[in-house]
Amino acid sequence: MLIKTHAKAWDLLLPHVEFAYNKAPHKSTIMSPFKIVYDIRSLTAGDLTPRALEGKPSVAAEKRVIGTQKLHDKVREKTDRSNASYQDRANKHNKRVVF
Repeated sequence: MLIKTHAKAWDLLLPHVEFAYNKAPHKSTIMSPFKIVYDIRSLTAGDLTPRALEGKPSVAAEKRVIGTQKLHDKVREKTDRSNASYQDRANKHNKRVVF
């Protein structure tokens, strides 16, 4: 859709399309890829800029890491349930054959 007017410059539009895709929530996880990876709801590309380290990690950082790991586990469970649902629908009319 974006390339219609810029057919020869599609590679310049690719980062914008990628950002839009990564910001949109996915059907099976109900979360965006940014939320899953970074445990934040991205508003702009500036939200993803790295921050300077101030020495050793804080307690809040450790809690955030644990929260992110729990989020990843939750997403993995949702994805597994979604895949099982897709598999059940796809195999609904298949008959089991034992040889």
